[in-house]
Amino acid sequence: MAASASLASLTRIGFLTLPNHSMIACANALEALRMANYASETELYSWRVVTLDGAPVPASNGLSLTPTVSLADAGPLDLLMVCGGIDVRHSVAPGLEDALRRLARRGTALGALCTGSFVLADAGLLDFYRCAIHWENLPAIREEFPEIDFVEDAYVIDRDRLTCTGGVAPLEMMLELIAAQGGKALADKVSEQFILDRAARAPGARREARPRRQLADPTLARAVRLMEGAIERPLAIAALAERLDVSARQLERLFRRHLGASPAAYQLGLRLERARELLRLSPLPVTDVGLACGFQSAAHFSTAYARRFGRSPREERRTA
Repeated sequence: MAASASLASLTRIGFLTLPNHSMIACANALEALRMANYASETELYSWRVVTLDGAPVPASNGLSLTPTVSLADAGPLDLLMVCGGIDVRHSVAPGLEDALRRLARRGTALGALCTGSFVLADAGLLDFYRCAIHWENLPAIREEFPEIDFVEDAYVIDRDRLTCTGGVAPLEMMLELIAAQGGKALADKVSEQFILDRAARAPGARREARPRRQLADPTLARAVRLMEGAIERPLAIAALAERLDVSARQLERLFRRHLGASPAAYQLGLRLERARELLRLSPLPVTDVGLACGFQSAAHFSTAYARRFGRSPREERRTA
């Protein structure tokens, strides 16, 4: 976490919009700054919408934010937020990553909204940082950049890197900047204007990035968490039951009663869902995707995948 004094110095902010960026993520962050100025009756923040060449780019909803300026003409910035969204790998124009590296060398703080973290990671600007990205992209980006500590928080502020997922998370992250600059009372005013209940959360609490299925039975919830954490090396059901201090028969009954599947079938489903995420969102070869999801045999992986989704892993990759 960057010191409050450092966060307070981030007042000139650029929003670098990539093609197909998430407009809700960008707008939430930008609107937080506007509301801070309104609530404080002072121009605490200034901002610019930036593209590499100055031409507006469409968001994933087909709309564009204007006016825009080129990155070269954006003027002095304390913080540049890279705003990503759909198909971020194909949204990075030549020269963009070099420009980001130059900004980093000059001491400009860098951040990312939604999938913008991929751009910073690919440019080598997140090595040995903790950071966040939209939960859908977590499995793929962890495989691709193992030296980066991607965490399942809605947002992360680590020194001069500010990263977050989409939705309401950019607003919550900007509230930390606003609190550092104008105090907690101002951040609370901004929250009230947006009908965001900050008081309901414990101080310092972090919202998890991935929405999780709510399971009433604590043993079942623990079992699912353990399965989710062992995708690459699936747990034997007997070993899982032993770790949970229940019998394999009890575990079987819990899964069938609450989830409508045996523990083994549910675990296989988790692994195949992860495989689909990697096939769609990562550049890993199909064979490596199978290994990353606990399939030692390519034939077993292909058969199980086709049975679940109606097409082979290679067909899934071609479609993606």
